[in-house]
Amino acid sequence: MNYLLTGTAGFIGYHVAEKLLKRKKKVFGLDNLNNYYDINLKKERLKLLKKYKNFKFFKADISNSTLIKNIFKRIKPDIVINLAAQAGVRYSLKNPHAYVETNVKGFLNILEECKNNNVKHLVYASTSSVYGANESLPHKETNKVDHPLSLYAATKRSNELMAHCYSHLYNLPTTGLRFFTVYGPFGRPDMALYLFIEAYYKKKKINIFNKGRMFRDFTFVEDIADGVLKVLNKKPKINKNFNHFKPITSNSSAPYQIFNIGNGKKIHLMKFINILEKKLGHKIKKNFMPMQMGDVRQTLSDISRLNKTTGYDSKTDVEEGISKFVDWYNEYFKKKNKI
Repeated sequence: MNYLLTGTAGFIGYHVAEKLLKRKKKVFGLDNLNNYYDINLKKERLKLLKKYKNFKFFKADISNSTLIKNIFKRIKPDIVINLAAQAGVRYSLKNPHAYVETNVKGFLNILEECKNNNVKHLVYASTSSVYGANESLPHKETNKVDHPLSLYAATKRSNELMAHCYSHLYNLPTTGLRFFTVYGPFGRPDMALYLFIEAYYKKKKINIFNKGRMFRDFTFVEDIADGVLKVLNKKPKINKNFNHFKPITSNSSAPYQIFNIGNGKKIHLMKFINILEKKLGHKIKKNFMPMQMGDVRQTLSDISRLNKTTGYDSKTDVEEGISKFVDWYNEYFKKKNKI
């Protein structure tokens, strides 16, 4: 089968692509290589993927409907994994139009071409941010998600709603994955762990929001990638017992499903920082700040639905995950003579 993976040069996209390639799958990667963060990091990921003979790369933006249409027509993908997105809560306050362009318009292009090319299964990235103001823990897929706190979260929730429409109207099997605070090797420079270690080496203070009173479901990227692969062959089915004349409760006729994908454990931010400091062997200077706009105080995933459907379980504890990230960071930047 042909796999089309968008956002291939991105953090999660790179790890998912590598796992597919190691399993001898034929992967067509797609990325626009934008400059939201250091493009050299994206190029390095892509360089490693291009070593595989079963990998082919297209530089393209999913918001370009003509280009996406031509790529679909050319490769005829069986399964599409859409991880291309404009990510980041803080950046959505500065450049909101980028989120609508990529996350809404771009996702619509993906849905249209999946429909037009009879794609067997579309798996796409959502986010734990959709839970927004809902602080009922642990977060369950059945919880209300109608109060997002950032435009980023609103666009990802729109992806879930758009996917449901296409699943219902055209019997397109879609699976949305709500990722919970992903970290690990080749991580994004705008994310907490990367920012912390970078500040440490530059002898700068790290910004700790809400004065450290934050909890996160930190999930190691290798576990995330394993989870993505597990759902590929678990496409949702049409509910043949659905009655259009009765009110919709939790089910519709659509071959549509959403899963949380996280670690299933709530870690205090200060504990997370303490573990990093132990690995580095030094304390990090801290700047305690108030809550930032668009952020949430705590997250915790209920992963029982994903576990029941696919057997997914998070294997990497936070100590091991941080250690692996620090080892990667040191090796990567020593090669570039930057530390």
